[in-house]
Amino acid sequence: MFVNKMKALLSCQKHNHRSAEMKRKLLILEEHNHRHRLQKFKNVGFCNMVCRWQLFFFIFISTVIFFYSEIQDEEKVGFEVEVKFPLPMMRNDIGEKDKKYLPCIADRNIPNNNDAINNDGYLVINANGGLNQMRIGICDMVAIAKMMNASLVIPSMDGTSYWNDQSEFKDIFDVDHFIQTLQDEVQVVESLPYEYSSIKPLKQPPISYSKSDYYEKKMKELLKERKVVEFTHADSRLANNDIPPYYQKLRCFANYEALRFTEEIYDVGEMVFQRLMRRSNGKGYIAFHLRYEKDMLSFTGCNHNLTKWEAEELDDMRRRNKRWKEKKINGEKKRKEGKCPMSPRETVLFLKAMGFQPNTHIYIVAGELYGANSIKTITSEFPNLHTHQSVLAGTDQLKKFNRYQNRMAAVDYHVAVKSDVFIFSYNGNMAKAVQGYRRFHGFLPTINPDIRMIIHLIDRLDNGEFSWNEFASKVQSSHPPERLGAAYERKPGKIPKLEENFYANPFPDCFCYSNSSIQTIWD
Repeated sequence: MFVNKMKALLSCQKHNHRSAEMKRKLLILEEHNHRHRLQKFKNVGFCNMVCRWQLFFFIFISTVIFFYSEIQDEEKVGFEVEVKFPLPMMRNDIGEKDKKYLPCIADRNIPNNNDAINNDGYLVINANGGLNQMRIGICDMVAIAKMMNASLVIPSMDGTSYWNDQSEFKDIFDVDHFIQTLQDEVQVVESLPYEYSSIKPLKQPPISYSKSDYYEKKMKELLKERKVVEFTHADSRLANNDIPPYYQKLRCFANYEALRFTEEIYDVGEMVFQRLMRRSNGKGYIAFHLRYEKDMLSFTGCNHNLTKWEAEELDDMRRRNKRWKEKKINGEKKRKEGKCPMSPRETVLFLKAMGFQPNTHIYIVAGELYGANSIKTITSEFPNLHTHQSVLAGTDQLKKFNRYQNRMAAVDYHVAVKSDVFIFSYNGNMAKAVQGYRRFHGFLPTINPDIRMIIHLIDRLDNGEFSWNEFASKVQSSHPPERLGAAYERKPGKIPKLEENFYANPFPDCFCYSNSSIQTIWD
């Protein structure tokens, strides 16, 4: 209808010798809508009647020209999408009720039997794994120290992981803030007091996914007897569920209040954030935890879309790593089970199907992507691709942080939690830590892709079983509000290892329901 009205206006403007620029724009629209042939208006009287509405239609002209440019962008994506960035479908699906769940960790009802100062001994811990695995483990150890009525010694960090990062706790986290924030809960010391330094610690790896009784009874008795207990591992040593409410809130308190990055890391993270905002002209960005890195692909055995040489290199790396027990892996089987990170091609198809436009700015929350064509595959469809390497290129901060991957991971964490939308294609510790933060701070838009379903749909699309529009519709319908950031209750599973991680979803343990709504990113 708009096209016919504008044709009439053009005829009128020919009659009145109006601008050539308007004719050019309208002819473009006519060509784009070639299936809607326009009738020529030869009746001068009719033209004069239309001219009386010229100002009214002029507004429509500007509007349609704008929509025309949008349609061009949609055609490049491959199908007509109604959702725009950030995703309106997410705003519509996540209800007002979610806004009324407030963080609720201040009133923890401290147990009377444990005293932050008058303790039974000291707990020494060795945090193991990458940055976010260590972060989660440290938060568990704060709660465990309380269960054992122990003073906690500042954790030692893992310098033997794949990245061989020798950073200490003080290089990543604000030690003074950590100690002072926890002072009413757990006494934290930087090192063992002199009178305990000569005591040989009882070294022991605690049982994985243990309940509070294990620490309140067995481990507490050992601490009373030996005075210094050293845990050789900190990851997954506390159950996700069936833990008394006080300790669950203490885990959140340690994670979201006590653990704060150093000023240096915060400043570098803010530098990346501000540069991303400038590059996007203030429109924001999505943070994508792609995890398509060499170590992860080798560990999981995933090599889809890679060359034969690249797949062999990953297999050789896995065979030579003594820590990785599984040597022979059927990568294609794992992929179909949804246990592989999405490849760059699968990532592009998913983003397009979810409605993200080619001008979307994407920040990759990960190290260097593996594969000769990985970056090119993404930028061919989404040219505004950013990494910490590209954003910090040429800076002294990059030169320094390149030597310390855990500090760089801390920068990525900072940028990810501040993004407009966070997406992860592999549910590792970074994904768990970031999505938990975004839930705790107002259920911010977070997409948890159903990878198994996506892979199934992509294979069917490649086999020609349905059109692109059908594929996009199926991808979107397979992601209900719970996969887009909406609140849902974490529930116990058949075995602890397969349960949803507490730090990925601290709801409902660390929340209260309020009758008054709070302002979030949805507003």
